[in-house]
Amino acid sequence: MTDREHSDRCPGVLRPWIAGDGALVRLRLIGGALTAQMLTDLMAISAEWADGTVLLTKRANLQLRGLKATDECVDAGFVDAVTAAGFLPSPTHELIRNVMVSPLSGRMGGHADLFPIARRLDEALCADPDFAGLSARFLFVLDDGRGDLIDRKLDLGAMAVDADHAQIRIGSHGWGEVVELETVPDVLLELARRFVHARGDGPDAPWHVDELEEPGGTFRLRGMVETNHARDLRTQVTSLPLPAGDFTQDDGRTAELVEIPDGILTHDLSTRVLARAERDVIVTPWRSLLLVDLGEPATADVRDNQPRD
Repeated sequence: MTDREHSDRCPGVLRPWIAGDGALVRLRLIGGALTAQMLTDLMAISAEWADGTVLLTKRANLQLRGLKATDECVDAGFVDAVTAAGFLPSPTHELIRNVMVSPLSGRMGGHADLFPIARRLDEALCADPDFAGLSARFLFVLDDGRGDLIDRKLDLGAMAVDADHAQIRIGSHGWGEVVELETVPDVLLELARRFVHARGDGPDAPWHVDELEEPGGTFRLRGMVETNHARDLRTQVTSLPLPAGDFTQDDGRTAELVEIPDGILTHDLSTRVLARAERDVIVTPWRSLLLVDLGEPATADVRDNQPRD
């Protein structure tokens, strides 16, 4: 157990943090993915209800601040607007929001597209009341094999080792089995359920899988797993954060990484970003925006004639 005597206090739409300049709320995104329309709507919501900006977090979520609050609750009109924009799909599970995915997964490099895996995981999490009690700090990390998220402290996750398989991660240092990619959501859900049962429900209940680790240096988590598996050699890769600029996707279209100074998206900057974006936008874990699927896909003949490394 831990020496804490309270649950986490991460802010949500229905559980705002009251700061000196008003209420702060955090909005859930899965893998940082949203549409340009959702971002357009959110900038308008911030202009009407908050301070006019949108803050990007290191877990690829979004925040609004400067909201008016009464009795530690934000206005119902704001909640309705956020819900209509698609940022509150499950009120009971709004704090269970930390699912990070390699931002370019499925579009450039990496072994596999992990965004469908993330969506399946999220749907199952939101459908099960057992998971509503997880800490708002609980983090799932899905690395598509390029190693861009390998250094993240996490609770549960997976790293692709080829196009059809991934190795499960348990806590920040533990490695589980290599499993078929399609089974990853089910495996992670079962481990999350074991964590829920192992942590208990008292005020000192652990927030993180690492907090179940027993002393002595051997990875052995009470009530969750019995043994640690060897780390697959194919996971021994790492990638630096994406630099600003354009990338050519595997389908010939373009992705553009836009740096957001201090992670604060202002009205003027959002106008320029949205003028460039087409449909999909991804918030990265480095507090930047990735505009994807820009332009037209290359024909098969053009792709076949492109030079390869």
